[in-house]
Amino acid sequence: MFPAFRIILLTVLAFGTTAASVQAKPNDVNAIHALVDQMTAAFSAHDARAATAMYAEDADFVSVRGERAHGRTEIEKRLARIFATRAGATTLRTLDTSIRFPRSDVAIVHVTNELSGLVAPDGSRLPPHQELSVRLLLKAKGQWKVSAFHNTIIAPNVPLTH
Repeated sequence: MFPAFRIILLTVLAFGTTAASVQAKPNDVNAIHALVDQMTAAFSAHDARAATAMYAEDADFVSVRGERAHGRTEIEKRLARIFATRAGATTLRTLDTSIRFPRSDVAIVHVTNELSGLVAPDGSRLPPHQELSVRLLLKAKGQWKVSAFHNTIIAPNVPLTH
């Protein structure tokens, strides 16, 4: 089989034949909002274990600095180091959450947060900023888990160059 055909076939098998989202179930939407709320509260409490409890065992994580971690245990350790250094006095506040269901057991979640209290390498406090994360959630055995998390800083008023 040609490589391009394999990619198309795998995409169709994974996400179906249409790009449309499936009908969201209120229980799933509520569960995902609760999961996001738990992550935000645990981050603000500087509790790495609680902030990663909703990750799948084999989850992938990318921080705003491009730092990568694989697996819930490694993600928890990395987050604990962040809390011990630059994020020990931070507060995270969720501003917006949008959820799309390409399949009934897959959710793509975009979360906009405001982070304040971050410390610069020189020890000074950085001004609050907004971050946008993309979270891929998978539902297994009736429970939603974070399979992938990728975070980026929203940089207002920064000219884009091509």
